[in-house]
Amino acid sequence: MIRHRAFGLGHPYRIEPDQRVPARPTAGEPIELRATTDAGVDRLVVELSIDGVRRDEELEPIDLHQSGASASGGHLAAAAAKLTGRARRAWRIRLPALDCGSSLAYRFRAGSRVTRWFSVTVADWSPDGGRLQLDAAGSVDVPVPEGLAWLRAEAGPFRARFALRLEPGAHVVGFGERFDHVDQRGRCLDAVVFEQYKGQGNRTYLPMPFAIVIPADGGPGWGFHVRTSRRTWFDIGASEPDRLWIEVELDPDQFDPTLDVAIYAGAPAQVLAAFLDEVGRPTLPPDWVFRPWMSGNEWNTQVRVEAEVGRSLAEGIPTGVVVIEAWSDEATFTAFRDAQYEIHAMGSPHRLAEFTFPPDGAWPDPKGLVDWLHERDIRLLLWQVPLLPARAARVGQARADRDTMVARGYGVRGADGRPYRNRGWWFPGALMPDWTNREAAVWWLEKRRYLVEEVGIDGFKTDGGEHAWGAELRYADGTRGDFTNNRYPVLYQAAYQELMRSAGREPVTFSRSGFTGAGSYPLHWAGDEDSTWTAFRASITAGLTAGTSGVFFWGWDLAGFSGEIPDAELYMRAAAMACFCPIMQYHSEFNRHREPCRDRTPWNIAERTGDARVLPAYRAFARLRDRLVPYLASQARLAVERSVPLMRALFFEWPEDPVIWDFRYQYLLGDDLLISPVVRPGVDAWDIYLPAGEWVDAWRGSRFTGPAHVSVPAPLDEIPVFVRASAPASLRHLLGQIRARE
Repeated sequence: MIRHRAFGLGHPYRIEPDQRVPARPTAGEPIELRATTDAGVDRLVVELSIDGVRRDEELEPIDLHQSGASASGGHLAAAAAKLTGRARRAWRIRLPALDCGSSLAYRFRAGSRVTRWFSVTVADWSPDGGRLQLDAAGSVDVPVPEGLAWLRAEAGPFRARFALRLEPGAHVVGFGERFDHVDQRGRCLDAVVFEQYKGQGNRTYLPMPFAIVIPADGGPGWGFHVRTSRRTWFDIGASEPDRLWIEVELDPDQFDPTLDVAIYAGAPAQVLAAFLDEVGRPTLPPDWVFRPWMSGNEWNTQVRVEAEVGRSLAEGIPTGVVVIEAWSDEATFTAFRDAQYEIHAMGSPHRLAEFTFPPDGAWPDPKGLVDWLHERDIRLLLWQVPLLPARAARVGQARADRDTMVARGYGVRGADGRPYRNRGWWFPGALMPDWTNREAAVWWLEKRRYLVEEVGIDGFKTDGGEHAWGAELRYADGTRGDFTNNRYPVLYQAAYQELMRSAGREPVTFSRSGFTGAGSYPLHWAGDEDSTWTAFRASITAGLTAGTSGVFFWGWDLAGFSGEIPDAELYMRAAAMACFCPIMQYHSEFNRHREPCRDRTPWNIAERTGDARVLPAYRAFARLRDRLVPYLASQARLAVERSVPLMRALFFEWPEDPVIWDFRYQYLLGDDLLISPVVRPGVDAWDIYLPAGEWVDAWRGSRFTGPAHVSVPAPLDEIPVFVRASAPASLRHLLGQIRARE
């Protein structure tokens, strides 16, 4: 078998061993054609037609592990193996650059086997091709787009680019949740929803084509929003220090496209408010989400959950929310593992009475578990993923659901009309529900209604959402993947929130992915990370950038969730910071119940590290967190009303102060608390910066006038926190309790 896919799998960052590179050739750019074959093929030929001139060329074999043309090295072998499950050989040929308008057609031949013809026209940038619609609002001058050009081939333009002038020293922030930097000046990035498992760098689950530009002197600035859900790229003064270049995918079927860009003028808070007025303001979650959360992927039985919660309460550690990930049968994600029930042939929903739960099973009484938690004032979220796994869908209810999805067209489809199969590494081959198909969404969600209405759960952890790969995908509303793939996670979260709302409950979802408008469907968390200081710092950056982009109710897996446990110092520093961020939660990855345990519970960290300080330190932070709930709830309301983040980068308040950029991990929590997490190991004192104003050390009561540099003690059971001297009396009373260590 010869395999060639001109556009690869749709992976935004990886070059596949069987694709065209680049997929859309540009004038003056060399072209590489790649293909894979069965391992027994010893000669592969490509029949070429370049502007009607025919010739044959032989391809050279390449090492799947070592190919320098790959963007991800060793991923080539794994990608090739997925093609058929058999051993494969990879081949390539490099062609010289072609002129604009040149037509390239080709097919591959190995012995008597031959592929179909593939064709492409070489594109080039032109000043003509479409229309720029610029919507500028505000009371000060905003930049005028420069260098507008359109990348066009025979069918019309399929990409546009333009530049906005950057003043010297200006800072550029936003672009959704970002893990690498708050100020992106001097860097390049793109906006495409992607699951990068740990070490995100400049990739993200939650991008947005939105940013705020803050002048060096802190005067009125501006921001922009590229009004598109298609992929965008940004060169933020990297190639030209005084230019922000923006490149945008266009509808390839639109011969005379319109590029729609909004530019907002004003201070950072004004720019963010204007953006949120357009795309949707954040929604206020219920107050209970601000209490401490606990979770672990190995808590896969009712006995284990009750034991972990019971241990927390016995240790005097308050718990407000429990998330159970490993609750379901891992096939339908609708039934508790070990539950017995009759198969519904067309995938119609079950009610609670239709399930039998064996007394010696994993979950003998789910309703009883929820009632037990509620009696202790603890809420419960259950994990979800928008996939129907291929391997699990061979038998039972999962197979009936698969057959229904296929027969009724409830899943996202490929260009050939057949069901799309997940191309990612997680649940490969799974079917994916199409949220633009109202009938499909109702069918999927009604199967989960009994969990809300009868079992009584309080929300869903809506994991995943990043699995739509490929511009060619087809959705029921008539859109393609290039338009809707980025929208998919937001549609997913909106659907689950509508289920909660229709059941008469306050809608709560806890999601890691999203796009423009994601803040309207709280809550979110920063995804997967190892337990390292580097990941700790990256997570703080993620929280600040998410807030800057309108995602106000955000958290992270404190001290990381994957791999070996954090050391005691990292755990306590991370718990301290999580105490003072919108969502405080710990979580741990599945480790197949191997010993030693990798749970991130404070008692396991204490036992594993042998550090007796961990448990009392975490207890103190969790108790403090519970006392902070009234403050957090009131500040959350103000955040939504005023369109300013709850976890707030300092430039929202002091854009004129150049020093704040040197203290990139400091932030405000609401209006009155200044937080400076300790993000390096081995320190017993911490240098912080107090911006203009009157400040009181939350731990010692010392008063300071900013701007000022201050060094404060930093024991492991503290985090540098300063309160505005003008804060309400209730908050000052809480600080008195902190100082007394009550």
